[in-house]
Amino acid sequence: MRLHEWIHHHAGRSPARVAIRFPGRDLDYAALAQLVDRYAAALAAAGVGRGGCVAFLGLNSPDEIALLFACARRQAMLVPLNWRLAAPEHRQILADCPPSVLFVEPPFIGHAGTLRASLGNTTEVVALGEAPRGWLSGDEFLSRARGADAGGSRRASEAAVDVDPRAPLLVCYTSGSTGKPKGVVLTQDALAWNALNSAAMHDLTGDDRVLTTLPLFHVGGLNNQTTPALSVGCTVVLHPKFDVEATFDAIERERITLTVLVPAQLDAMLAHPRWPSADFSSLRMITTGSMIVPERLIRAVHARGVPLVQVYGATETCPIAACQRAQDAFRKPGSAGRAAAHCELRIVDEAGRDVAQGATGEILVRGPNLMTGYWNAPKATDAVLINGWFHTGDMGHQDADGFLYVDGRRKEMIISGGENIYPAEIENVLMESPDIAEASVVGWPDARWGEIVVAVVAPEPGRHLTEADVMRLLEGRIARFKHPKKVVFIDALPKTALGKVRRDEVRRLVAGNPVTG
Repeated sequence: MRLHEWIHHHAGRSPARVAIRFPGRDLDYAALAQLVDRYAAALAAAGVGRGGCVAFLGLNSPDEIALLFACARRQAMLVPLNWRLAAPEHRQILADCPPSVLFVEPPFIGHAGTLRASLGNTTEVVALGEAPRGWLSGDEFLSRARGADAGGSRRASEAAVDVDPRAPLLVCYTSGSTGKPKGVVLTQDALAWNALNSAAMHDLTGDDRVLTTLPLFHVGGLNNQTTPALSVGCTVVLHPKFDVEATFDAIERERITLTVLVPAQLDAMLAHPRWPSADFSSLRMITTGSMIVPERLIRAVHARGVPLVQVYGATETCPIAACQRAQDAFRKPGSAGRAAAHCELRIVDEAGRDVAQGATGEILVRGPNLMTGYWNAPKATDAVLINGWFHTGDMGHQDADGFLYVDGRRKEMIISGGENIYPAEIENVLMESPDIAEASVVGWPDARWGEIVVAVVAPEPGRHLTEADVMRLLEGRIARFKHPKKVVFIDALPKTALGKVRRDEVRRLVAGNPVTG
């Protein structure tokens, strides 16, 4: 079954099953299929076809999901915009991949108004919900759709027979935490194969109830569980954005079986008074993903009897490249698991040779879920896609059972006095302290050693730490040459929308606190 057929397939088999449960708006599979048809027909009326582009600016909503499947039917591309970005950043993305239609939710109308002038006459702006004077409303846009009854649905299905699964469907712009954002191009096939990886990892069935609180503008929110859930006919409980109370409520009241919570979300939940007593009896597992997942979070979730399973991947891998299974979570804490069901992994040295078991090298990924490349960036594409393998830039090692452990980013590796130092190793030790809320380790140029280690630490509220206190945490835990030469204290680390530390900004913080000696 091809991706563009998923919703209508389940509408035919279980039309009354709830596909998306959203605050104030539930859609069963029959209603979602009809909404997909209406959007597809309206996009056709707007001239959006194969290779066309549609952008969406808003919080998580059923309309965004319907647009994804409508674009699949039209063989068009959806560009979900990170609503946390500033107007200049959005202009950069929209100039790189100009949309024929930009859909905007009410909270972002004012922001979109500042973008309209730079979009030109080729982009139609549609306000979902109440539209300001002079704007096209979502209802007006959908009114262009014809034949949205059962006959129209049949015609749409028949027209979709010739859909090419290799057609680009999703262009996700990377967070830009290390430089200029790049548009990652993912085909319909890539999302479909990723869904198979997720289904195998989570043992997905139509009886699962999936809670999505991560933003759909990232592949983590869209593709770790949400699109895979729809591929097998699950119910997706969709929240506009993450809220701690609403997350606890949904898990308990909706009897959620699966959800994805990144470390920043887990931290917020652990700090909430409801954590010790919340009813997690329906949860089969919680999925998490980040470069490094702190051991204290793993221990805290496991203490509640819920497996915390890790996913490793990137926007370029859609994102599942490696993953744990529930049965491995307790015996392999801290591991990102084995290669996903339809992926291969290699760990290689600088010459591209496979390293010995246990040795650290760059992680390479191959599989049908990989991107086809970066939008309008052939040189950047050629630099990372080599002979079918995606060179992640991440460093890791595998144990005797083939389980992957991520050691850090290659570009983040610190070379001090000829020794390779991986920041994650130091960060993990620091994060074991109850006095430290966050920590990031970076390298800093040094005339004698080439680079030295600098730790940037955010103490827990109300805790006072000195540089000597931090140094003592490392004594006897890691080699002396890995110890920081300086500690910079800060209230909170700068992060991306998914809670990943912006290391470029961390380095700027270090630059503002000169290292001497």
